[in-house]
Amino acid sequence: MAKYNSQLIQALRHTSSRLSSGAKYEWGHMGRCNCGHLVQTVTKMNDREIVQVVNHRMDEWSEHAKAYCAHTGHEASLIFDTMEQMGFSYEDMVHLEYLSDPKVLNRLGHNTYLQHNQVEHVILYMQEMASMLEEEIF
Repeated sequence: MAKYNSQLIQALRHTSSRLSSGAKYEWGHMGRCNCGHLVQTVTKMNDREIVQVVNHRMDEWSEHAKAYCAHTGHEASLIFDTMEQMGFSYEDMVHLEYLSDPKVLNRLGHNTYLQHNQVEHVILYMQEMASMLEEEIF
């Protein structure tokens, strides 16, 4: 689970707000999917810049996360380094891409079924994760 960081909480809330306001969402696009939108917020890159950085080497953030090795110098690794500095690990990236973190899902209720490619579900997941991280202060 991601670690408390006020910047991360702000990024999750800002990203969910952008998505709620109609930001272009496309789960199969590296810059417009669940992780892509959070990466946009954190890095200030746009969707096209993100696609250029990952260079079409892999199709999903989960693939990049599994192949991630810190300090390789590859631009995609720099994205993961930035996310990790905010308390968001490569495992968190995989969970966000598939809306699958058990702690977040448990908080949403046992009968909650989230589809990873439904923007409304992504918004709910990010908001819940931000709330959980805020509660870690206490």
